[in-house]
Amino acid sequence: MKIHDQAVLVVIDVQKGEVTTQDTGIPHMDGGAGRHARIVELVRSARAAAVPVVFIQEVHKRTLLDFGRELDGAEGVHCLEGDEATELAAGIGPRPDEYLIRKRRYSAFFATELELVLKSYGARTLVLVGALTDVCVHLTFADAHQHDYRCLVVTDCVGGSSVRAHDAALEAMAYLQRDCLVEQRDVLGAFASTAAIAVGAGCR
Repeated sequence: MKIHDQAVLVVIDVQKGEVTTQDTGIPHMDGGAGRHARIVELVRSARAAAVPVVFIQEVHKRTLLDFGRELDGAEGVHCLEGDEATELAAGIGPRPDEYLIRKRRYSAFFATELELVLKSYGARTLVLVGALTDVCVHLTFADAHQHDYRCLVVTDCVGGSSVRAHDAALEAMAYLQRDCLVEQRDVLGAFASTAAIAVGAGCR
């Protein structure tokens, strides 16, 4: 595959809660450790290809003031400031010139500066990884779609609240953008090609 337009890798809520066995208030399908390793590799590859990486982190005050309707469904209290599970997972974190955007709602676009950051990068394609497929990834995808971004969802680098919910969310996203579902190996290849082109251009 080729990524034709200016791409940005958006790392959504890759926090310690996804790779822990402790109860974090949010259900996760199995396989978090493997997904995490693939995401770390993807971040490394994006940087090597000079593809911007934007990190998203869900955080809530311990007063619960900013949860809104988030506790109306299946999720319990989660992502509180100061909790270890809320911290970004090992190997995931912004460099000084990269952005970490903290959010209080599921979509990374809602009441954050993400749109400004993406416009500053000249982004046209968003590569989405992280958690949860059926919640934060899906709602971020929907907002990105309505902002006219081309979206690529890396299916083996996202995990849902359950396998059924994960699969249903992928199907729903593909309904909106038919070619949006890709695998990590495809994106790694695209990033590697981008890096090779950049190196070649620099040698002229």
